[in-house]
Amino acid sequence: MKSSEPWLQTASLEEIKHGYMEEGPAYICVCCGYRTEAGIIYPEDGVLYEAARYMRVHIEKVHGSVFEYLLEQDKSVTGLSDVQRGLLSQFYEGKKDAEVQKTLGIGSASTIRNHRFVLKEKERQAKIFLALMELLKSKDTQAPAEWVAPVTRHEHTIHPNSFDITEQDREKVLNKYFPEGTVGRLTTFHMQQKHKYIVLTEIAKRFETERKYSEKQVNELLKEVHDDYVEIRRYLIDYGLLEREPDGSQYWLGSHTDQQSAKVGKQERKEKGEQEKMNRRKELQEQAKEVKTEAGVYQIRNERNGKVYIDSTLNLKTINGQRFMLQMGSHLNRRLQAEWNEYGENAFVIEVLETLKQDDNPYNDPKDALAKCLNRWFEQLEPYGDQGYHGDIKQSAE
Repeated sequence: MKSSEPWLQTASLEEIKHGYMEEGPAYICVCCGYRTEAGIIYPEDGVLYEAARYMRVHIEKVHGSVFEYLLEQDKSVTGLSDVQRGLLSQFYEGKKDAEVQKTLGIGSASTIRNHRFVLKEKERQAKIFLALMELLKSKDTQAPAEWVAPVTRHEHTIHPNSFDITEQDREKVLNKYFPEGTVGRLTTFHMQQKHKYIVLTEIAKRFETERKYSEKQVNELLKEVHDDYVEIRRYLIDYGLLEREPDGSQYWLGSHTDQQSAKVGKQERKEKGEQEKMNRRKELQEQAKEVKTEAGVYQIRNERNGKVYIDSTLNLKTINGQRFMLQMGSHLNRRLQAEWNEYGENAFVIEVLETLKQDDNPYNDPKDALAKCLNRWFEQLEPYGDQGYHGDIKQSAE
């Protein structure tokens, strides 16, 4: 998948690491262009966020993380081989060399260490190259003011083999974005590219094979899927799932559509949708039992001066990502990042302060319970000023 997002092309290195750009009072996601405006309060799952912090929520919810989004880009964008992409993904999860070797099936643990050295060398080379290009700017009068890649936004370049999609992936994504079944409405179209492709191939099944549609007919059909039907129609065209006449007078299923799946009859899809609605509650209950995740509150503590950074997460297994962001110099808390750079990694420890107790009460809201838990720790530790890395105002729980 080649990235042609203008925001990613024009953002600085620091803006790419943070995941958003600032333009006046607006914050713009470098992954998809989503905007928040200063002075507006954004509600999400019962929590109110100011614009900058809500942009972080958006990036986590839609893209997973900036790291994950960048890692999904095509080799022509990142310069990474498939093996290097797999390694970076495993390192981001905080896995040890032996675990990475077992997961990827590459050589031995020493092979993984060698790959780490190669990646570090690539990082050093990239720094030198960036420095050379910066120095060149003052001398190269023939260079364009700003590089912009050809705008080819997925135009008939996406093929099913471009993504490694398993049946389990499809089921998980479709259950997430079509909670009433795949014949129902889409909850949102803000999602990472791999998920977009899965969702769009499912939407394409609503079109009949060997039939021509007018643009009005296409719009009417897609209105049943989501209010932003124009955006979905554009992506169906860009991904080659729908094709059209140059003047937009006629549309039909494209060559990239799974023809066999598209032949499923309307009645069969209806019956399948009804069955999905009946089993939905049971499936969610079973999934909740299988997924063993623990929510809780953690702190990043500076052992030299005692300062702490406190936050919460619905999955404590992901807190290693905090260490990775600090190592990369991209942590969103600038005070913490500055002292990490000053004192070094060995001066800090990441500790779980409290694990949220499991509550089988169906009316229990785990996010609300987690927010209250985080607030208690803020009140107890008061991590402000000389005692911590937070501002004077208590921060909202994520």
